[in-house]
Amino acid sequence: MAAQSVKRSRKSFSACPLNKYVLQALTALIACAAGLPSIADSFPAAAGDITIIPLIHSSVQLEYQGLVIQVDPWARMKLDQAKPADLIVITDSPGHHLDVEAIAALSKSNTRIVTAANGAKQVPEGNVMTIGERLLMSGVSIEAIAAYDIILGAPAHPRGDANGYVLTIGGSRLYFAGVTECVDEVKALRNIDVAFMPMNVPLGRMTPAAAAACTKTLNPSVVYSYHYNQDWARRAVTPDYAGAELPGGISIAQSLDLFEQELSGSGIEVRRGDWYPTLD
Repeated sequence: MAAQSVKRSRKSFSACPLNKYVLQALTALIACAAGLPSIADSFPAAAGDITIIPLIHSSVQLEYQGLVIQVDPWARMKLDQAKPADLIVITDSPGHHLDVEAIAALSKSNTRIVTAANGAKQVPEGNVMTIGERLLMSGVSIEAIAAYDIILGAPAHPRGDANGYVLTIGGSRLYFAGVTECVDEVKALRNIDVAFMPMNVPLGRMTPAAAAACTKTLNPSVVYSYHYNQDWARRAVTPDYAGAELPGGISIAQSLDLFEQELSGSGIEVRRGDWYPTLD
């Protein structure tokens, strides 16, 4: 479904001249202080809006007509802020994608789980999907998309190991890229409504310019950059991690600005999720 209009449930004071990202940050702080989940967005579908809640790094909660989907849930967030899932979708095997504690905490007796090949041993109850495979599960059409490196080297993401996914929910197509570069299988995707694109992947993969160019190829109505602060993800489990410099010596904030600048005039709405809470 190529939506003609995009509605957002995010509360903002549109009459105020403050920068929209300042307003988003203030709203996120209020939500955090109140113990609430991240700010919710929405996107239209056939029977009503899909609620989209960025949770942490690459973790996303979707809700539609009573159905709850968790993508890459990670227990580094407060799990009581997330809802038990009807469907859990896992893109990759590292702990910030595949977290057995989070999966167990957010599973119900009838929860269905989808994983890539590299998650089969950790989630034996999961449905392993291979590139190009399609499943209909919990009323959601799921298509496994290749996710792999063009620039070779460690950390390596070989073809066939991890997956991206296109989830079709109420006729709207949401693409979760996982960790990938703009490989041919990604470029071939069509009719994507909402895209979640990684950025700042090690070894100079998916720089802001590369991530934006890939997004332009997909031409979704809405894009979220996610999985873009690798230092935060490392420090979440290894607090004394020294960190790594991004190409060109830019900051994370600058990378987000550059990504949005590259998409200026494209007609694609760029949304910034509240992915990275303060580490305790």
